[in-house]
Amino acid sequence: MAENNLIHETSPYLLQHAHNPVDWYGWNDEALKKAKDENKPIFLSIGYSSCHWCHVMAHESFENEEVAKFMNENFVNIKVDREERPDIDDIYQKVCQIATGQGGWPLSIFLTPDQKPFYVGTYFPVLDSYGRPGFGSICRQLSQAWKEKPKDIEKSAENFLDALNKTEKVSVPSKLERTILDEAAMNLFQLGDSTYGGFGSAPKFPNAANVSFLFRYAKLSGLSKFTEFGLKTLKKMANGGIFDQIGGGFHRYSTDAKWLVPHFEKMLYDNALIPVNYAEAYQITKDPFYLNVLKKTLDFVLREMTSPDGGFYSAYDADSEGVEGKFYVWKKSEIKEILGDDADIFCLFYDVTDGGNWEGNNILCNNLNISTVAFNFGITEGKVREILQSCSKKLDWMIKFWFHGTR
Repeated sequence: MAENNLIHETSPYLLQHAHNPVDWYGWNDEALKKAKDENKPIFLSIGYSSCHWCHVMAHESFENEEVAKFMNENFVNIKVDREERPDIDDIYQKVCQIATGQGGWPLSIFLTPDQKPFYVGTYFPVLDSYGRPGFGSICRQLSQAWKEKPKDIEKSAENFLDALNKTEKVSVPSKLERTILDEAAMNLFQLGDSTYGGFGSAPKFPNAANVSFLFRYAKLSGLSKFTEFGLKTLKKMANGGIFDQIGGGFHRYSTDAKWLVPHFEKMLYDNALIPVNYAEAYQITKDPFYLNVLKKTLDFVLREMTSPDGGFYSAYDADSEGVEGKFYVWKKSEIKEILGDDADIFCLFYDVTDGGNWEGNNILCNNLNISTVAFNFGITEGKVREILQSCSKKLDWMIKFWFHGTR
């Protein structure tokens, strides 16, 4: 299999693309000089090794011989690992947010030879669909515009730079006025989902800093509604599919407003920041629920994201053996086979059904109190806890067995 220039890189993400038919370069003087010498626009693709949609776009577009041929003939193609070059990612993420109102990865940017952005987006499907141009069409249109309407490209690039420069000019008040805190708290509260917690609709991210701010503002203002909203958010998250009910740790975001269906990737930074929220919630309430989530999350980090060399792994891929979320979803028949007589209690508590709650499978979540389960089966709450803990250990063992074997 042919190799491109990324074969000499050390980044896991860049090495994943070292055998693409795209003639990729890293972000270096050679690539930038080539763009200027040949007067070709740059296609810049930014992502990271565990990014699901980065993999999808790579498979659809960057492994496509026809698309790659056009890219090689008309662009200088550069790959950047956001974990290796957060400085570059930061600049062009801001451009994407200015242009589209949101960012994300993969980040796809078309630049002039002197690195000025003139077209930007995130994931593009390879073919036109739902009235939107596909990546192949975008490449053809932008290549034609570069050759036939260079002034339009330059104008677009200048507009991006003007907007970017304005975002960098921040006037910092000499003193943090109370009114600024009041306004920030009320704006967050208005963005809040009063039913399921969190901010906005879908996709819904944990936003640990927002929750911490609301706890502190509640203390400052004496308004308990901000504390209550923060606690509701943490409770809904911990009971939802965004939290790995078996192995611990939080997935990166929920694709729905209810925190049920996660994007199954797990990030180190989320699982470092979110436990702080649960520590604060435990300080406020002394409710062991929050302490248990805190412990389970940190245990996950120590067990799964800590290198034997003493460092930390940055992310857990959303895909397992090429399937998104393979080791996080269950068939009810699988659970009954593994757990035997205890399966009914486990399935009731974690909302496991024959039909499933996601694509015919079950993402474990919890909307019942242990007291309800205990009443339903005529046993004590302590016995229910004992059974759930035993069941979780069995399923965790099976996940590890499948991970090293075949499911």
